[in-house]
Amino acid sequence: MNDLELLVQSATEAFVAAATPADLENAKARFLGKSGSLTELLKGMGALSVEDKKTRGAAINQAKQQVEAALTARRQALADDELALQLRAESLDVSLPGRRRGEGGLHPVSLTLERMEAIFGSMGFAVADGPEIETDWFNFTALNTPEDHPARSMHDTFYVEGGNLLRTHTSPMQVRYAVQHVKQHAEAVGRGERIPEIRVIAPGRTYRVDSDATHSPMFHQCEGLWIGEAVSFTDLKAVFADFFRNFFETDDLDIRFRPSFFPFTEPSAEVDIAFASGPLKGRWLEVGGSGQVHPNVVRNFGLDPEKYIGFAFGLGPDRLTMLRYGVNDLRLFYEGDLRFLSQFQ
Repeated sequence: MNDLELLVQSATEAFVAAATPADLENAKARFLGKSGSLTELLKGMGALSVEDKKTRGAAINQAKQQVEAALTARRQALADDELALQLRAESLDVSLPGRRRGEGGLHPVSLTLERMEAIFGSMGFAVADGPEIETDWFNFTALNTPEDHPARSMHDTFYVEGGNLLRTHTSPMQVRYAVQHVKQHAEAVGRGERIPEIRVIAPGRTYRVDSDATHSPMFHQCEGLWIGEAVSFTDLKAVFADFFRNFFETDDLDIRFRPSFFPFTEPSAEVDIAFASGPLKGRWLEVGGSGQVHPNVVRNFGLDPEKYIGFAFGLGPDRLTMLRYGVNDLRLFYEGDLRFLSQFQ
């Protein structure tokens, strides 16, 4: 074995013995550095003849390539060892179930609102949406509510700067929708022609100064309006019967109307339902209010009350949600407790 073969073997053994990248760089310097063994051999080429330079130079270059190949192989081996250590330290048990983010879902009241819109939509009712900060005109005056009515008291209504207020019901949308409807058919109204019926519901948030197990300062209402030339209480009862039986998915319930008073309807009636089975069997539960739209309100729509007649109603989606899911405390819907809300996903 000549001197170059011994040098390659020595370099290979030194590289293999290097346990860390730093040790490997030190070993490299012994053979390939500025004062390394191979470098010194190349420096001694100057004293050789031209023929010997060719032969010796080729042999030294071949030895250098072998040393560099051994160096590269050891570098890769050290890198592979380091990666293997890292993978073992950060190993994952792929047999375990993954950690997933919990999936969200609609709030139970939102589910109720969607259900109400779908049911009334199947009966030809449009859905209207409007501002939650209202003017006195739309919230009270246009709905035939006198200035001395208790609802106008600061103990019941949230007032804001500029004389406006947080709407106490979604009935203002009945006025807004009807006025817009009349404007769209103004020419027909002027000619005394028949205009399309107004059939709309207005679900949304409302606000009153009230808070207990069955009341919240912020709550939801769904107001409805049906105005035409021959709309009667018979239609109102049919609408409610269809709605409640579809909403609660049962035909085993009764509906009754109790005489009441609302400024914007005359005559007026509270609406109660009673289930024929279940934990609430035989118990009458108030679920809404209704009545024939007052002539003053019809005039504020821009219509002639001698020609147009109809009914309005108001339902409480929060109350309906409580009944549908068997919840006895309204505050649970708004406390943000995921243990409670996740039951409805």
